[in-house]
Amino acid sequence: MAQPVRAGYGPFGDLAGGWVPPEDLRRLQAYKVLAAYDQNQAGQLAFTGGDDSGLDRRELGDPAKINAAALGYLLGASQRIVVSGAENGRNGSEVPSPGSPADLQARLRDWARRELLPLRMQQCERSAVRSGDGVYTLAWDPQAGRPVLRTFDPGFFFPEFDDEVDGGEFPGRVHFAWELPEDPRTGRKARLRRITYELGPIGAATRSVPASGKAGAHREWVTGPDGGQVLAVGDSADPVSGLISRTYPWAPGKPSPITCYLTDAEWLLEDLKAAHDVYNLPADKAAYRVRADGEVLQGLDLHVDFLPVVHLTNSVPDTGEHWGQPVTSRVMQVLDELAATDTDSSAASATTGQPLLAVSGARAQKDRNTGQPLPIEVKPGSVISLGDGGSMTVLDTSAQLAELRERTDHLLDRLAGNSRLTSSGLGTLQPSQVPSGYALALALGPLDSLVGEMRLARAHKYQLLLRMVGRLFQAGRAEGWPGGELPAAELVWGPHVPTDRTATLDEVVKGIGAGVLSLETAVRMLAAVGYPIEDAAEEVRRIRQASFEAAARLADATGDNEAVRAFLGLGQAGPQLPKVPQPAGRSSPGQE
Repeated sequence: MAQPVRAGYGPFGDLAGGWVPPEDLRRLQAYKVLAAYDQNQAGQLAFTGGDDSGLDRRELGDPAKINAAALGYLLGASQRIVVSGAENGRNGSEVPSPGSPADLQARLRDWARRELLPLRMQQCERSAVRSGDGVYTLAWDPQAGRPVLRTFDPGFFFPEFDDEVDGGEFPGRVHFAWELPEDPRTGRKARLRRITYELGPIGAATRSVPASGKAGAHREWVTGPDGGQVLAVGDSADPVSGLISRTYPWAPGKPSPITCYLTDAEWLLEDLKAAHDVYNLPADKAAYRVRADGEVLQGLDLHVDFLPVVHLTNSVPDTGEHWGQPVTSRVMQVLDELAATDTDSSAASATTGQPLLAVSGARAQKDRNTGQPLPIEVKPGSVISLGDGGSMTVLDTSAQLAELRERTDHLLDRLAGNSRLTSSGLGTLQPSQVPSGYALALALGPLDSLVGEMRLARAHKYQLLLRMVGRLFQAGRAEGWPGGELPAAELVWGPHVPTDRTATLDEVVKGIGAGVLSLETAVRMLAAVGYPIEDAAEEVRRIRQASFEAAARLADATGDNEAVRAFLGLGQAGPQLPKVPQPAGRSSPGQE
């Protein structure tokens, strides 16, 4: 990865376009190396880099197994969107009240189902585990009436930092850029496409102008009858400073002077000079793309005060860093050692399966045409005639093959330990070798810490993603979405290792029976160990609907028919239903 790169030469020649800045080139090279390991093509990459023995390298899928195992443990058995307070927000009714945490939770889960969130997570998280980074983008779709979620390859992602932005923070401008190859059939030349999201001060209203003649599609200022610029609906300008501000639905009473602009343009590669890179492309050479609804994507005001981009890191970045580390980064040398050992084992197994023979005194057959002796072929049923004093010796390489197999097992143990996936996590530990469940829990300790670190690095990113989804619904004036700051939502991961569900169920039953656990807490505990509970609040409501003994005790204690009906989820009683009579001889609450 550290070798000099020239366009068209070496394994990284395709990355050496003039628009790739030097500080980003090494990152793209690392992504390519990691992808080659994951797809069993590291040997081919080494061969193109000058290693003549690269094509003989045997790669048996160990990096792919590590990435797949880490991805599976990260995602766990399930992923659920949970809004704090949703379990207590229904008050026994089947339909949550609009604007309540339960209502927001139901809406976000419906959005996740429509946008195939588990599938998108698989795509993005696979990239994050393999390369160290993953990227989500959100955009409001007026036709679908909801935000659409997309994933991008991190190799297309170019955040723009300046001296005032720490590498650990998110910048105010990001780019997505990639090359589009030429198409000889249509005559289209090779191009560079760049999508830019940028935070900036709110400007006057603009409108789209379609392409005409030599002038391409672009945006221009909207002017009023007096020739002056016009503000967008809802914007206001300060009469003294001229600063334009806007009140967003999620922050009523707090005008903001910031908005997000979207630009999507293409450049011909032949128009880019040495001084041009992805951060500094010539505006006069840009061809702006047009959205399906006719909007020209040149500084389009998205009417949000945030960048709808979420960058995931596989690990917690170091101080001042912005990029994450892949799972295989710390065991790359072990993977090379495994490939080398597998290569040697393949060569040794060839001589073991077809051993070398040394024969003396044999009567070799001759070719009838040339008179030259023919080579001796050894196959099942072959008979070799030896003369007087003849002998035959077999070269036995099975001992060396056994040593190589032992070395492979040793390297696999080192790989499991250093990657923190453990032998149990990688499935190389036989169940008969585990003396007890407690010993297995201790053996999985490094895996628990690895999964905890990976989920910690993502926790606030998914909270941010769900917050953006809610705000895009508000900005799109979606039906039923209230104004103001929405309750915080988070992504709850399922258990990453098999759990003792029977023991948890027994603990829950005893806790409820002893009165030390609430029903809501008990349901959350059951959902955490893998019981098929989609909605904790709905499960609590179903349980209470069948809790007639508890309802009877509530009636005896309070004598309140409405409280009993609310407990059973029956709604308010009509005027024709009498109050629950108090049993004779029983004192009312508070009396002895």
